[in-house]
Amino acid sequence: MYSDMVKEHFRNPRNVGEIDDADVILQVGEPSCGDVLLLFLKIDRGIITNVKYRIFGCGAAIATSSIASELALGKPLDEVLKLTDQDIADALGGLPEDKMHCSVLAVTALHTGIMRYLAATGEIGQ
Repeated sequence: MYSDMVKEHFRNPRNVGEIDDADVILQVGEPSCGDVLLLFLKIDRGIITNVKYRIFGCGAAIATSSIASELALGKPLDEVLKLTDQDIADALGGLPEDKMHCSVLAVTALHTGIMRYLAATGEIGQ
């Protein structure tokens, strides 16, 4: 049902934690639905220099949060904004259709975090 990569990221999630001096902190998801992602981003000169998260959810939610953090770390904001839920699923070797919402949660968190950062710094629309 799950790829070896999903199992690996579930068993050994990367970048779990918090950033004390994060430029962006946001929560996506609803506890009533079962999956909640708390995302922390540190951004310097348009590059994501640190990304951490706390996740409450199923194995697929943990794995997608982990791989999304790896895909974003060290990348320019415009490149991360191009990531799709399918990119996240593909990086994990695929997800069952009924778990694709987990990759949507991860990519939505990244995109929303970046957009909040750009709006707060006045860089949006430049």
